[in-house]
Amino acid sequence: MLDVCLLGTGGMMPLPYRWLTALMMRYNGSSILIDCGEGTQIAMKEKGWSPNPIDVIMFTHFHADHISGLPGMLLSMGNAERTEPLLMIGPRGLTKVVNSLRIIAPELPFDIEFIELSQIEEEIQMDGYRIKAFRAYHNVVCYGYSILIDRVGKFSVEAAKAADIPLKMWSRLQDGETIESDDGRIFTPDMVLGPPRKGIKLTYCTDSRPSDLIVNNAKDSDLFICEGMYGEPGMEDKAKEHKHMTFYEAADMAKEAGVKELWLTHYSPSLSYPKNFEAAAREIFPNTIVAKDGRSAELNFPEE
Repeated sequence: MLDVCLLGTGGMMPLPYRWLTALMMRYNGSSILIDCGEGTQIAMKEKGWSPNPIDVIMFTHFHADHISGLPGMLLSMGNAERTEPLLMIGPRGLTKVVNSLRIIAPELPFDIEFIELSQIEEEIQMDGYRIKAFRAYHNVVCYGYSILIDRVGKFSVEAAKAADIPLKMWSRLQDGETIESDDGRIFTPDMVLGPPRKGIKLTYCTDSRPSDLIVNNAKDSDLFICEGMYGEPGMEDKAKEHKHMTFYEAADMAKEAGVKELWLTHYSPSLSYPKNFEAAAREIFPNTIVAKDGRSAELNFPEE
């Protein structure tokens, strides 16, 4: 199960009813944060979640509305006596940007490790899940991210018995381990596991024009969280000028990618009532949600 909370849905500046961009996820004891705009800590407290167990922070890009909450977040982690290293992932220059922000958070009881992205697409293997980064199309270097939780094939008791595999080895094979028995026989996971089953996939992208690369990476996502800076009709030219998206462009991509559900986010401060335009977006992609701060979901493996 992947717990998801869209902590902030605002773009450019925080509003009394809308925090800046941040998404938090929890899986198997690991916590993941994408972007850390101003107000992220408050939104996290409203949700009842803690920053201390965050293992990974990923940044789409370095505009202030996506990273301005980081120094305070680091200080809160440090004040909670965290000692485990923190991994940060983002575009090239991440180390310099974060260390510059740390002028006001210089002493931390934990190390920060960095992965700087430079390719059009990159994949990072974590403990139990994968992070796929892909280039977005903004006026600065910007990335979107997919979180993929793979699921191995179903264990076949019949195959294990037919191969005379000792019962004590079954769970290890199911976990993907290759085992040599005392009599020299080699047992491999493919001997007892069926084809891979459908896992969980979430894709997140803000601050971009539509692109085939986004569609390809969002393909078949259980949840696609995408910016919708503008909902009002007639804003296409402004969206193109500032390298952002309208609700309807995001809905078109969701439809093309075949996702299960689309959450819109990253609204312009001038868009006071995004919900007013939800029905129009649903005419393109029916399972569109104009998300509010704090919107949450649990993504589960499909039932068999």
